Formats: sequence, C-alpha cells, structure tokens
Amino acid sequence: MRSLKKTRRIQILALAAVALAGSTALMIYASQDSFNFFRAPSEVAANPPPANETFRIGGLVEEGTLVRGSGTTITFNVTDGGASIPVAYTGVLPDLFGEGEGMVGTGRFDGTAFQATEILARHDETYMPKEVIDALKEQGTYVDPDATPES
Repeated sequence: MRSLKKTRRIQILALAAVALAGSTALMIYASQDSFNFFRAPSEVAANPPPANETFRIGGLVEEGTLVRGSGTTITFNVTDGGASIPVAYTGVLPDLFGEGEGMVGTGRFDGTAFQATEILARHDETYMPKEVIDALKEQGTYVDPDATPES
C-alpha cells in the first residue's frame, strides 16, 4: 500500500502536467493569428489560400496599375514577374511607396484581390525585404542595385 505522502506527490505531479499541457495549448491557440506567412504573387496565383487566412504578399508594384480612388482606397497590382495579383488598400500609404518599388502587404485574399490591412514599403533607396528579393530571383526578374554594369 502506498503512503499518503507518495500518493499526494503523484497527484501534484499529474496536476502540474495537466496544467502545463493546458497552458501550452492555450498559448498555441492564442498565437495562431500572430503567424503571418509570406507568399509571392506566383504562389497565390497557383494555389490561392483560403479567404480566412491572413498572410503577407510581396513583390514590385506593377507599372501603370496604381489607381488612387475617391477617398483613401488605393488599388494596384503586385508582381514578382511570374504573376500579378490585384491589391486593394484603404488607408495612408508610406511615403516611399510607388510604381516599380518593392512592397510587402498584410491581409487576406478574397479569391479575386488581396485585401490589404497594412502596406510596408522599403525604407530607403536600396533596401528590399529578403522575401521579396527571393521571390523576384525565383522568377528571374531581380536586378541587384549594387551590381556594376559590365562595359
């Protein structure tokens, strides 16, 4: 027969294990909306994500597609050279945002357009997010601004 002290110790350890598992499950559940995965326009066109999934899309703002509507709604296309995805954004754009420039947007794809809730633009003349560079290199459209042209 087990002693009362040993039984109490087993009960406390079991309760601690259940509490640890429960708190871990709650933390994972609560942080699901915090994870925003990056997708290139070619990935979104080939395999559209579900409408309830928040993710980041990045590439270059396609030339000739930037339309500033009435109010604060802006539409444009983002491209990685392989595919072009329409983007709609309501809000104030960063100062360095423009056609032919790199951008990353956070939002959801509704099946026809990416509904952005946040738009980030490069912060100086040479910076571009690593994910955008990788996507452009994959499509063969990336031009290194630091590369010296061959004579």
